Amino acid sequence: MPCFAKLFLFVLYLGLLVESRKHRRRRWTSQLEVQKASHIYKKNHDVTKTWKGKTEQLLRVDDHDFTMRPAFGGPAIPVGVDVQVESLDSISEVDMDFTMTLYLRHYWKDERLSFPSTTNKSMTFDGRLVKKIWVPDVFFVHSKRSFIHDTTTDNIMLRVFPDGHVLYSMRITVTAMCNMDFSRFPLDTQTCSLELESYAYTDEDLMLYWKNGNESLKTDEKISLSQFLIQKFHTTSRLAFYSSTGWYNRLYINFTLRRHIFFFLLQTYFPATLMVMLSWVSFWIDRRAVPARVSLGITTVLTMSTIITGVNASMPRVSYIKAVDIYLWVSFVFVFLSVLEYAAVNYLTTVQERKERKLRDRFPCTCGIPHSKTMMLDGTYSESDANSLAGYTRSQMVPEEEKQEKMVVHLTMSNESNSSRKRGLKGHVGMRIIQNSHAIDKYSRLIFPGTYIFFNLIYWSVFS
Repeated sequence: MPCFAKLFLFVLYLGLLVESRKHRRRRWTSQLEVQKASHIYKKNHDVTKTWKGKTEQLLRVDDHDFTMRPAFGGPAIPVGVDVQVESLDSISEVDMDFTMTLYLRHYWKDERLSFPSTTNKSMTFDGRLVKKIWVPDVFFVHSKRSFIHDTTTDNIMLRVFPDGHVLYSMRITVTAMCNMDFSRFPLDTQTCSLELESYAYTDEDLMLYWKNGNESLKTDEKISLSQFLIQKFHTTSRLAFYSSTGWYNRLYINFTLRRHIFFFLLQTYFPATLMVMLSWVSFWIDRRAVPARVSLGITTVLTMSTIITGVNASMPRVSYIKAVDIYLWVSFVFVFLSVLEYAAVNYLTTVQERKERKLRDRFPCTCGIPHSKTMMLDGTYSESDANSLAGYTRSQMVPEEEKQEKMVVHLTMSNESNSSRKRGLKGHVGMRIIQNSHAIDKYSRLIFPGTYIFFNLIYWSVFS
């Protein structure tokens, strides 16, 4: 029995010894991995970002007066600028402005911010340090509203290099004025500019310039607008003079926009053309159908007025004539003239019927007059009608005092040739075309469409 107890205690001891060695081995392996990771971290990490003191002490912010520009009293400090346009949000014709979101970056050198570094790597900060150092006071000329994005924090980045070079970047949305010319609207092309300038420092203290020329302006390939096609972005710079303060460097971001015409073809030009064509339908309606022709004319006039009002409601109240105004008002004149045309037809028809009634009242019956016949010409007659009056003299049909009646044509036909009779009829009809209601409708069917087509050819050749 004691032998079995000793054997059990020996086996238990061996088990404890093995577990202790395994625990030591795991512990040693863990320490080795930590040492390797620490070695890799120290090898790749930027020592300028592991400074144990305060940032202000590293950059010596408290040792300098950053209310003054770098190299105060010396030559102008050069400040390079580059811009990346993130989006062109909207173009407003009524307010004559545009809204743009962009990344605005400044580059300059401030030796007061230089710091010792063995790896020559930069330090990056957020907007909290910006309030403690000097930054360029660039603002947007002719801007109406602008703000720096602050979600989730202020979208500001400050990167300082050991030699004192500084990169200052902001994400800004700005709404600026754009002087637009609508004389060719909606077939127009607009050029807008976003202007940057120092507010306090003249060109003697701060030289603002594009850092890489035209390459300083970058745009997102996905930028698009519903009504405009962005043709190009480009940069320019010039000096701006203020009588009270002096000369300033001003940078321009120029972009050219060409308006899409298809929307206005569907919403404005095509409906206006249809209304004009609809007004021509009245030329084929009977002149005695007064309700039909009047209602058609009034409907087209009111529809054209609605189209004109709708277009002008979305436009600024400019004092000059736009291209769309020319088209709409000419179309309105065509519609209005079609109404006046029927007014003339109806008036001449009334006058003609009144004179016919007077003539019938004076000569109620012509049955007792041998070989006499009276023919009322309304513009539609045939050669057989004219030949049927042969042999009847003017004295047999109408007394001498009625020879001057203009609404009744009396023909005296004898043994003349057919050619002479035709020339006589054409002469009488040519004198009465204006007073002939049917002739007005007949000629309007050709004159109105032909004139409107001619106008369209001139309009689109000039403005397109």
